[in-house]
Amino acid sequence: MAKKEPAGTAETEGYILEEQVGFLLRQAHQRSTAIFMDTMADLELTPRQFSVLMKIMEDGAVSQNRLGRLTAMDPATMQGVIRRLDERGLVARRADATDRRRTLLSLTAAGRARGSEVTAATLAPLRPGEQATFLRLLKKLT
Repeated sequence: MAKKEPAGTAETEGYILEEQVGFLLRQAHQRSTAIFMDTMADLELTPRQFSVLMKIMEDGAVSQNRLGRLTAMDPATMQGVIRRLDERGLVARRADATDRRRTLLSLTAAGRARGSEVTAATLAPLRPGEQATFLRLLKKLT
């Protein structure tokens, strides 16, 4: 077992918590989550439900199975998310014209939520060029 360095040693000198990547990412995540919750308060959407709505908006009508893969959700989770969105009138189900066994999901008028508002508010402190750079660099970390 490695011996723990006492406070003030060469390894800890200059370490400032508020300048560390994990600390800053956590703060940015907390800010983004607060903006999301404020923006979506009247719709009472969870982040998972929101991601499903935005992916349907992006891709158009899509099967539940494909939507689960696109949003990295297992079938049981996806089924619950879609059921809740359907109950609230945010998604519509229809049979696929080319494969009657498959159901396609699409957004209702109510489901065309405010996705861009959350992103714009989260990135507002940055200039447009900084926003593009930040998103490009953030993608490299994922």
